[in-house]
Amino acid sequence: MAKGESVAGTDIPPGGFVQLLTPDGERVDSVTSADGTTYSVDFTDEEYRELYRDLVTVRRLDTEAVALQRQGELGIWASLLGQEAAQVGSGRALRPQDMAFPTYREHGVLYCRGIDPIMPFGLFRGVDQGGWDANEFKFNQYTIVIGSQTLHATGYAMGVTMDGKTGSTDGEAVIAYFGDGATSQGEVNEAFVWSGVFNSPIVFFCQNNQYAISEPLERQTRVPLYQRAGGYGFPGIRVDGNDVLATYAVTRAALDNARSGQGPTLIEAYTYRMGAHTSSDDPTRYRIASEVESWKAKDPISRLRAFLTKQKIAKKDFFTEVDDVANQKALDLRERVLAMPDPEPVALFDHVYPNGSPEIDAQRDAFTRYQASFEGSGH
Repeated sequence: MAKGESVAGTDIPPGGFVQLLTPDGERVDSVTSADGTTYSVDFTDEEYRELYRDLVTVRRLDTEAVALQRQGELGIWASLLGQEAAQVGSGRALRPQDMAFPTYREHGVLYCRGIDPIMPFGLFRGVDQGGWDANEFKFNQYTIVIGSQTLHATGYAMGVTMDGKTGSTDGEAVIAYFGDGATSQGEVNEAFVWSGVFNSPIVFFCQNNQYAISEPLERQTRVPLYQRAGGYGFPGIRVDGNDVLATYAVTRAALDNARSGQGPTLIEAYTYRMGAHTSSDDPTRYRIASEVESWKAKDPISRLRAFLTKQKIAKKDFFTEVDDVANQKALDLRERVLAMPDPEPVALFDHVYPNGSPEIDAQRDAFTRYQASFEGSGH
């Protein structure tokens, strides 16, 4: 345990969530759920500081990506602003052998898996399909189709069981990320059914950022999302998604349960999307400024900084150094993005089908002729 005092262990109140770090930076020793599970973390001072570095770096790289998109260097970008704790906490809870299936917003999890942050920029610039080796990093490619990755993850998890890689603390577990809006998709519910029936070693991690693009949560469900798990035969738990410590503790426990043969868990990380759904979205059209301001008081980075300061785990020079390093990483990333080639428009036909098709060939030829008609015309 770190220096200083903390709040004694508590029980989760009805309708509440697991929280180990309050918005004011006060540490809670442990939290016990209704089923008797106790959640806590036992980090060293350096491990607390490393979590802060992760949060700041991930946010800074994301901010640079938004700027690059606005300057025309990326076709689109899905920002994670406000969701850093949910991603870093769960990403750091993964063990090396675990496999993750992301959506298109899990830049923080990608960073925690040791993947070069430049990789998704090729995808959003249109240069390639992402570029990292899913097997090497145990992190699947980004998935744009809403919810489909949960079925991919379920199939993979069933394969893990068939290969005999579960049943012990050294086994392999799977985590599938998705948003609150995806819970309305058929694929997600089908994944719940199959995983529950086959007791698959999978954790469903829902980042409830309050909006499915422009639809608020109350238009998506009549009950808290985590309670849906009961209908499929496995437990659900809600965690403060802006609390990196609680997110880590809940995700690590769920993954360990999965790998030891106890089946799936649905985690609802209750958080907030501070920015737009993507760079094509205008959130001011469907939410009010006061709502955003109220969530700023729960900012995941501010609360961890407050904790580090109160507990005398870090001083001003540490925070300055973290900011400086993150800024330099962002500048390096910018230079590498600008050095990427412009995507060839005709390349969009290359990977539609693995073996091509007459229809695609005809479309490619027509597009090529259309593109050639502009050459030398000054357009």
